[in-house]
Amino acid sequence: MILLDQPYVSDFLKQTIVDEQIPVITNEASQAFQLHEGTVLISEQEAIEQYERKPFLIYTNSENAIDWVNSKLHFSDLPHKVEIFKDKFKFRELTSEMLPEFFYKEYNINELAQIKYNDLPQTCVLKPVVGFFSLGVYMIEKEADLINAVKNIHLEVEHIKSLYPLAVLDTNRFIIEEYLEGEEFAFDAFYDANGKPSVVGIMKHLFGSSDDVGDRVYFTSKEIIQTYVPIFEQFLVDMGKLVALKNYPLHVEVRINSKGDLLPIEVNPLRTGGWCTSADLAHHAFNYNPISHILKQQKPNWTEILKNSDDRRYSIVILTNTTGIAPAQLKEVNYDAILAKFEDTLELRKSDFNKQPHFGFLFTATSLENWNEIEQILVDDLSLYVSKKD
Repeated sequence: MILLDQPYVSDFLKQTIVDEQIPVITNEASQAFQLHEGTVLISEQEAIEQYERKPFLIYTNSENAIDWVNSKLHFSDLPHKVEIFKDKFKFRELTSEMLPEFFYKEYNINELAQIKYNDLPQTCVLKPVVGFFSLGVYMIEKEADLINAVKNIHLEVEHIKSLYPLAVLDTNRFIIEEYLEGEEFAFDAFYDANGKPSVVGIMKHLFGSSDDVGDRVYFTSKEIIQTYVPIFEQFLVDMGKLVALKNYPLHVEVRINSKGDLLPIEVNPLRTGGWCTSADLAHHAFNYNPISHILKQQKPNWTEILKNSDDRRYSIVILTNTTGIAPAQLKEVNYDAILAKFEDTLELRKSDFNKQPHFGFLFTATSLENWNEIEQILVDDLSLYVSKKD
């Protein structure tokens, strides 16, 4: 079944719901999103009763739906198998066998000021134990970074905690963990009813500098899929030995270091990329539907899917607000000027920039000879494209 929640549902997901005739659980979000004609709806009570009789795969667009899973399906083991991934400290405990020397430690917000820099690894990351979208994430490479991070966290907590529910973003608990070196990837996958995993999409996460922890650019390509599907599916097999997963979609972030070691960062339960991003990007890039494969529990035939793919790179450009201007003070964003920077914009999704920490999402296709356009937007603070209120 499909469980929808705020903040966003794409037209691609809406159409997939109709095409596949997968029931959508009726809630406030399903009513607010103006779903397409032909959508099959099922009441919350009927969905709960069916799940109690026989658990099934639940796919959601948003981690906001975790509250519903926790409250309505408390009789099952699904809330536990959500929490073990959503809680970054518990995830580190789960995967400690994979990284036996890895440093991680939990703190509550009032303990942050007491942390001694000399007790930490040389390079580490401070972030919420339960987090989303790189909110409240800081790189710590020297003592001044730690001091500034603690100061900024206290300043931004009041704003970011209003964006998402506690099950999605908890600004009271933080984790400091050793920084994982290597190239970063995010991939979408699912475990079927028999516990067998399949990867349905992969993106490489680009960073503008060594201390960048933002989410500006992710991209996919035929080469990425061909190279990493076998590697990531083996990781899922190994993780499945640590916790038995069935009927379980997930969005995974990992790094691969210079030795070729796969290092897990986090697992996001019951969804693909947030804000309907990664699955929609795979559709743009390869003209196939990863959500359909998840719902049908059908392993993608990548040889067939990639047969007619070109050699361009397909990117999600998240127009994060790095201008230094508070969202409430923004008057206008010149989207046309931003779009003019790209070879081929496939889709623009505008956000409510007065409330969200981003202006929107771009889906682009870029030939290798024009890849500098992506490298430039990666480090652009976007200040030239906005105006402030008087």
